[in-house]
Amino acid sequence: MKITFFIRYRTNPGEKIFLLGNNAFMGDNDESKALPMEYFNEELWKLTLNLPKHFDDTIHYSYFIYHEKNSIKTYDGDSYRILHTEHYKVSDIVIWDLWNDISLIGNIYFTSAFSKVLLPAVSKFKKVSSKKFNHEFRVKAPILKDGETLCLTGSVDSLKNWNEKNPILMVPENNWFVARVSISPDEWPASYKYGIYNLKEKKFLRFEEGDNRSIPVADAATKFTILQDNFANIPVSLWKGCGVSIPVFSLRSQKGFGVGEFFDIKLLIDWASNAGIQLIQLLPVNDTTAHHTWQDSYPYAAISAFALHPLYINLNKVAREEDAAIVKPLKKKQKQLNSQEEFDYEQVMKFKWNVLRELFEAQKDEFKNDLNYFQFFELNREWLVPYAAYSYLRDKYKTPDFSLWKAHSRYDESAIQRFVAPSQTHYDEICFFYFVQYHLHLQLTEVVNYARRKKIVLKGDIPIGIYRYSCDAWENPALYNMDEQAGAPPDDFAVKGQNWGFPTYNWHQMQTGNYSWWRHRFDQMSKYFDAFRIDHILGFFRMWSIPIESVEGIMGRFIPAIPIDSNEFGERNISFDYHRYCSPYINDDILKNIFGDQASHVIEIYLNKTQDGKYALRENVNTQAKILNELKNSGDIHLKQGLFDLASNVILFEESGTDGRKFHFRISMDQTLSFQHLDDHTKYQLKDLYVDYFFRRQNNFWREQGLKKLPQLKRSTKMLVCGEDLGMVPDCVPEVMKELAILGLEIERMPKSNNTRFFHPNDAPYLSIVTPSTHDMSTIRGWWEEDRENTQHFYNQMLGHYGIAPYYCEGWIDKEIVLQHLYSPAMLAIFQLQDILGMDDDLRRQNPNDERINIPSNPNHYWHYRMHIDLEKLIKEDKFNNTLRQYILESGRL
Repeated sequence: MKITFFIRYRTNPGEKIFLLGNNAFMGDNDESKALPMEYFNEELWKLTLNLPKHFDDTIHYSYFIYHEKNSIKTYDGDSYRILHTEHYKVSDIVIWDLWNDISLIGNIYFTSAFSKVLLPAVSKFKKVSSKKFNHEFRVKAPILKDGETLCLTGSVDSLKNWNEKNPILMVPENNWFVARVSISPDEWPASYKYGIYNLKEKKFLRFEEGDNRSIPVADAATKFTILQDNFANIPVSLWKGCGVSIPVFSLRSQKGFGVGEFFDIKLLIDWASNAGIQLIQLLPVNDTTAHHTWQDSYPYAAISAFALHPLYINLNKVAREEDAAIVKPLKKKQKQLNSQEEFDYEQVMKFKWNVLRELFEAQKDEFKNDLNYFQFFELNREWLVPYAAYSYLRDKYKTPDFSLWKAHSRYDESAIQRFVAPSQTHYDEICFFYFVQYHLHLQLTEVVNYARRKKIVLKGDIPIGIYRYSCDAWENPALYNMDEQAGAPPDDFAVKGQNWGFPTYNWHQMQTGNYSWWRHRFDQMSKYFDAFRIDHILGFFRMWSIPIESVEGIMGRFIPAIPIDSNEFGERNISFDYHRYCSPYINDDILKNIFGDQASHVIEIYLNKTQDGKYALRENVNTQAKILNELKNSGDIHLKQGLFDLASNVILFEESGTDGRKFHFRISMDQTLSFQHLDDHTKYQLKDLYVDYFFRRQNNFWREQGLKKLPQLKRSTKMLVCGEDLGMVPDCVPEVMKELAILGLEIERMPKSNNTRFFHPNDAPYLSIVTPSTHDMSTIRGWWEEDRENTQHFYNQMLGHYGIAPYYCEGWIDKEIVLQHLYSPAMLAIFQLQDILGMDDDLRRQNPNDERINIPSNPNHYWHYRMHIDLEKLIKEDKFNNTLRQYILESGRL
């Protein structure tokens, strides 16, 4: 069999197109083995593939462009084009593909959020008779009205001579509309167009826009020609929807165990369906069990990027009828826990772990022989075995810090395989974790299937980091920079920056492995979600990295980044003094400024006098980590913060290994006391260089970093990809996200422009999500009371009201803000459930300060927020639900 591929695309100098497929003849989906295509003319690249005579496999193939200048690849928007060679009984096939720019909005509608949930496609392939047809036309039209299909007609007899009354009707197959026609050689040249046809009325409605399409000349007697034309040029109404956001643990039901569980999502789905909401956004649901304390409530510190959290398991669903004696005695405790305003992480997990172990003991013999479990195990063993071994060792040694374990402190795959063997005496304790994960999988899968039947998209959340002492770090430490800490630079919510404590990624090592860890992570998530949020997508461009010896986020810098060369100081007439700029600058004025009357005590205990009359921190407190350790038993918060401020009173950080030649600016350099003690000329020149460093020289470099990672990762999943792009956002980030059709996040009170106080939802691009608040913020009502001047400005300028703003956010104000977002042009308007309930003065919680989920500036925050009413009651609030549905309908989101 011979297959000739033509791809219609106009390349630029230095660009080459490659073809990649799922068999040995086409590179086995290994990009390093992709087939280079041949430049044919300005519009075409060509490749002829000679396959064995009896080759009849289904081919999945794709294209990518390789840019020689920067080694970046641009991928075709059709990740896996399909060719059913087994259905074409011919020896010579010619395929005319049209490049599908990944940024095209139409591609969004073929993600699983639409193809599996919102706009499920018909996927049925009809066998082709090569004797009857010699041309196959393929085109996409993701959004047609009910009863409509595409049709085809053209300039020759076989194409019905532009007959609008009797066009060739196209059939939906595998996301394409397909028509098969026999065209005679004497009919060339031929042109054609697609159109819309109403099947119910049997009426041609309209042609697509643009010029006629032309059919390439081919030897119709011996070749079968396939024309894949990408999207029909038909204007469509852009789909818009509404979503609700809430953590699973925050759900409350009448039969709950003091915390939201996976099965409670079913009730949320029922409510969302009644209220006209089409998407449910959840926080991460991975296992965070590190210490068996409330500190494990932090959902972004997963001990496994793949395992689900036992917190969300429903014990009654695990129990069989014969296990009634195990679960029945729990009803009293269940009722007590479920009545609490907030959920008690430690108590809930204590009882769940105990009951799960009892259920395992009762079921283990049957479980070990369950064929369905065997299948689950084989499909997940790559992460499941290390996770179970890690969990067992964590509990045995009473610490997640694997460096402290007496055995297996370093992961060795062959040793772990022996360690988890069924012949081991502790095998049941290992198998227990298989048991729990299997039942979590069954329960969440049931919920996912229910959501899809109800046409509700479940949107997950992928944290940017991993827990420092996680199973992932234990198993593959080379993938992470364990001597660095991920975080975020200072902002209005955390003036000292944020230190999340996670190790940063070793992107070079991950690239060497073709990002397999990320691909597996996306694949695992796609089992349960059809859309997902990439937490802190900025980390794919550059990561805020804090040295392990520092505590505050303000001590970090962006990695990677183009440093300042020492020669640049001379070029700007800056007198460079390494010690002055790179060491904490401490003098008497600064000490008095920070410590006041306590300055002499600080000098005596913590400082050494230097030859120039200044001071230096003593060895035992010369880093923030040492300060924290030195004062671990001290309750003097002012002293500790003061010493932190001394340690951070620097202007530059030296890049290690550069022998004093390369430097990076400390963020907010101009606000340091060290900077304030410089002369005006030096201040001006340093500030200009600082602006260049952060806002000019890095943009193209960071753009390339993002383009080396995100395109490959995005094409590895069918899920709808959304990015949390908040904070200090480089210009390249929204550009790349737009090119890749990744939805951004727009928040009214967090404008990305420095020239405005608020962002208006009306200004949102289509490929975005608008929301008035997130889990890291106060709700609408809580925010309304935080800053009176800010609220007044919002009331007058954003809501358009005259006079004095109400002191409290009454229901009608909350409603106006929600409606602002519903009428935005953004694809999705997503609201925290608290903000939706805030529209109703009777349903809302009494104290808005009790609605907040997280405070980012507090690294020890307890995540235990729960709904104040149960879902069963909310479902019965017909008046409220019908009103909400009407709002969504009238805004064009339903």
